[in-house]
Amino acid sequence: MKKLTILIAALAGFSLNAALAQELPPPPAEPKDFTLPPMETMSFDNGLKVTFVPFGAVPKVTIAAVVKTGNLDEGDQTWLADLTGEMMKQGTAKAGGAELALWAAEIGGDFTVTVGADQTVISIDALSEFSASATHLIGQVLMHPTLPESEFDRIKSDFLRDLSVTLSQPQPLANLAFSEMIYGDHPYGHPYPAPDLLQSYSLQNVRDFYNANFGAARTHLFVIGRFESGRIMRAIEEAYLDWPAGPQGLKNPPAPKAQMRVKLIDRPGAPQSTLYLGLPVPAVSAEGRPALELTHTLLGGAFSSRITSNIREDKGYTYSPRATLNDYVGASHWVEIADVTTEATGPALTEIFAEIDRLQATAPDAAEITGFKNYMAGIFVLRSASRGGLLDQLATLDRHGRPLADMENYVGAIKAVTPAAVSEAANSYLRDQDMTLVVVGDLTEITDQLKALPQLQELEFEVADSAD
Repeated sequence: MKKLTILIAALAGFSLNAALAQELPPPPAEPKDFTLPPMETMSFDNGLKVTFVPFGAVPKVTIAAVVKTGNLDEGDQTWLADLTGEMMKQGTAKAGGAELALWAAEIGGDFTVTVGADQTVISIDALSEFSASATHLIGQVLMHPTLPESEFDRIKSDFLRDLSVTLSQPQPLANLAFSEMIYGDHPYGHPYPAPDLLQSYSLQNVRDFYNANFGAARTHLFVIGRFESGRIMRAIEEAYLDWPAGPQGLKNPPAPKAQMRVKLIDRPGAPQSTLYLGLPVPAVSAEGRPALELTHTLLGGAFSSRITSNIREDKGYTYSPRATLNDYVGASHWVEIADVTTEATGPALTEIFAEIDRLQATAPDAAEITGFKNYMAGIFVLRSASRGGLLDQLATLDRHGRPLADMENYVGAIKAVTPAAVSEAANSYLRDQDMTLVVVGDLTEITDQLKALPQLQELEFEVADSAD
C-alpha cells in the first residue's frame, strides 16, 4: 500500500511537471530573413504591366488587377470612387451581375472590387485549371463594365444607409474630424461624404469617373499561385492588349498639418469617450521608417504594447486601445485610438502622453526590443505566406513606387534597429506639441478633465455637436 501511494505521488508529480513544461513555450527563434518567390514582370505597349508569381502547392490562382485610382481622384466628390467600384460589379458587356457571380462560382471562387485611397483592386481566387477563364472575367469587370442604370438607385440607397449608420458611431465621427484637421481640403481629409453630397451623385458622375480614371497605363495585373503561364498569356493577349492606355496616375501629395489642436464632439450622456490622438509622420519611403515602425509597435501597435498594457491591463480604462500607422501615397500619420470610460478620459490621456514621454527619455532594454522585433518579423512573414497576403504586399509596393528589395530587406532592417534608435524616433516623430486630439464624448463630464492636462492648458478647444 505504501509503495502504491509513493507511485501515485510520483506519477502526480510527473504529470504536474509535464503540464508545467507544456505551459512554458520554448524561447522564440531568431527571425529568418524573408526571400521572395521567383517572379517575372513584363510591360506592354499600352502601358499595362503583368507580374507572374508561381507560388504554393495548392492548385489555385489569384488574379488581380491593381489600378492606380481611388479616393485620391475624387476631388471633393467623396465616395464617388467607391460608388463606381460597386457599380462595376453589376454587369459587363458579356454578363450581368448575377451571371458574373455564377461565372466566378463555376471556376471555384468569387471576385471582389475593393476601392482604397489610392488603388482599386479587382481580384478573384480560382482553381488553377480555370486560370484563363478567371483572367477573362477580371478583364470584363475591369475594361467593359456597363454601369447599368437599373442598379444605380439601389446601390446609392445602400450607400446612403451605410453612411447613416456609420456616422451615428463615435469612432467614425472622430476619424472624420481627425482626418479633416490633419489633411484639410485634400481628399485624404474626407473619409466620409455629407449625406446631401452622396445623394446628389448621378449615374453620369459614375460613368465620368470611370472614363477619367481607368486605363491600361494605370493598371498592374498580378497572377499568383499555380498556373500555366502560356494559357494566361493567351488570355491576356486576347482580352487586354487592345485596351487604351488612358490617363497617367494622378500625383497630388497632401501637406499634412502638425500642430497641437483639440476638437471636442459632444455626445450628451455617453458612457465612453472616443480618443484620437496623433500627428503626421514620415512617409513609407523615408529613411527612418524601420525605427518608426518598431516604435509604433512597441507603444501601441500590438496587443502587448506599452500603452495597451497600461490603460487596458493595468488601469482598466478601456477594452481595445490601438495605434495605427496610416500610409497614403506621399503622406503618413500615426494615431492612438481608444474608447475609454467617461470618468477616465483625462487619466487615459495622461497615461498615453506619459508612455510617449517615457520612451523619449529612456531607451527600451534589449529584451523588450527583441520581443517586438520577433513579433514584427513573424507577422510580416505570415502575411506573405498566402496568395492574398503576397498580393497585398506587392500591391502596396506598387502603390508607393517602391522596389521589391523593400520586402526582401524588411526583416533585416527591423532587426538592425537599436534601442537608442527607437528612443530617437519617439523624440523625432511623436512630439507632444504637434499632436492633434479629437475627443467624442459627454462634454459636461470630460471638458474639465481635459483642461487639467498640462499639454492642453494653453489651448482653446474647438467644440462641435455630433450632429454637425
